[in-house]
Amino acid sequence: MGQLYYGNAADPIMIPDQQLAYLKVVATVKLRRSESFTLSWRHVDDTPGSRSTVWLQPSIPLRFVFDHDETQPLDGVHLRELADQANSSAGLTLDLAADLQADLDN
Repeated sequence: MGQLYYGNAADPIMIPDQQLAYLKVVATVKLRRSESFTLSWRHVDDTPGSRSTVWLQPSIPLRFVFDHDETQPLDGVHLRELADQANSSAGLTLDLAADLQADLDN
């Protein structure tokens, strides 16, 4: 399980490694271009509330921490879908429950 540290928050956002790898690519490309976007997800643990959204912009620090040291290949079609979401007015939404289940199945 990977971790995304956002801003000065001490508690990370827990994201499966594979999905975090996709997010890292999408965020890096957008932030390098000085393009901000929203990132949303539904809570799958005991975090208060049912979902969260953060505003990603170049001035807010991000740190990606991966559980596994080896990278896996990324699917270009899925990467394009996520990039298109990030470019939309609705922003990028991660389905962490499905990603967690896929991690358990592998």
